[in-house]
Amino acid sequence: MLRWLMKVVFSVVAAQSMALAGGAGLDPREALADPALEARARSLFQEMRCVVCQSESLDDSEADLAREMRRIVREQIAAGRTDPEIRDYFVSRYGDYALLKPKLGLGTWALWFGPFLLLFAAGGAVIIWVNRRQVQKAEPDLSRVEQEQLSKALDNRDKV
Repeated sequence: MLRWLMKVVFSVVAAQSMALAGGAGLDPREALADPALEARARSLFQEMRCVVCQSESLDDSEADLAREMRRIVREQIAAGRTDPEIRDYFVSRYGDYALLKPKLGLGTWALWFGPFLLLFAAGGAVIIWVNRRQVQKAEPDLSRVEQEQLSKALDNRDKV
């Protein structure tokens, strides 16, 4: 009985450690026959995002769509397509979001640096607004008649 229990525990631990170490992308039934091509596919899986899970790579995701995407990657590798061609295929189908590290283009510049530019512009606008308010407080607006009256009053004060 103890021997049987030890075998069960060992089997469960071994299966769990293989699942954690191997990732979801390693299914022996789906793997390519050539180990070099399968390694290339696994490399691509780690560069691409599961569009369902959003924060997982294709290699880590267990979603049905991720499984389908892995199958397509393997088919395209078997068909002789290059890695950039495969990436471009998924970008054309799902957008830049399909890549874990998208190319730095106009859209990604706006996403990454747009908030900083808006913050900088808002800070500049606040500084200009504060400076204008201080200038307005320092120089009261007087009409021409008021300025003449003020000049006469100051002249009269000097004479006394």
